[in-house]
Amino acid sequence: MKKFVVLALSALFTFSSPSFARDDINDYSLEKALSSSTAKAKLGENIAFYFGEQAYGEATKQYGEFKTSKKTNAFNKTDEEACNWAFLSAMIALKDRAVREGGNAVVNIKSNYKNNLTSSEKTFQCGAGALMAGVALTGEVVTLK
Repeated sequence: MKKFVVLALSALFTFSSPSFARDDINDYSLEKALSSSTAKAKLGENIAFYFGEQAYGEATKQYGEFKTSKKTNAFNKTDEEACNWAFLSAMIALKDRAVREGGNAVVNIKSNYKNNLTSSEKTFQCGAGALMAGVALTGEVVTLK
């Protein structure tokens, strides 16, 4: 009986492992992710965010470029739900960094999933699997006039 259980468990892990290895990289709407009431409450209005090549005012001080990578549990969530949550976590990290550095904006925000830098004013990239979803962002902290 023990041999049967071991064999059955081995077969289960062998044949189900590709589903756990899923890592689908997709683009998701910045507008949709940032318009949620949770995002508005967590990000507030004190720090401005500019994505990709969006125009912004004159920077009077630059604090440097900073990266963040956040993951979240994707179990029992759609890819979009999990990715929006991971994105919000990454944005909160950028906001907190701007506050810590003394800036009032994060500019040139780009997706950097698996060190693949992509720039967009409308979308962010997220990798989603069966158990985890992740978002990586990079942006420059500045003080704008």
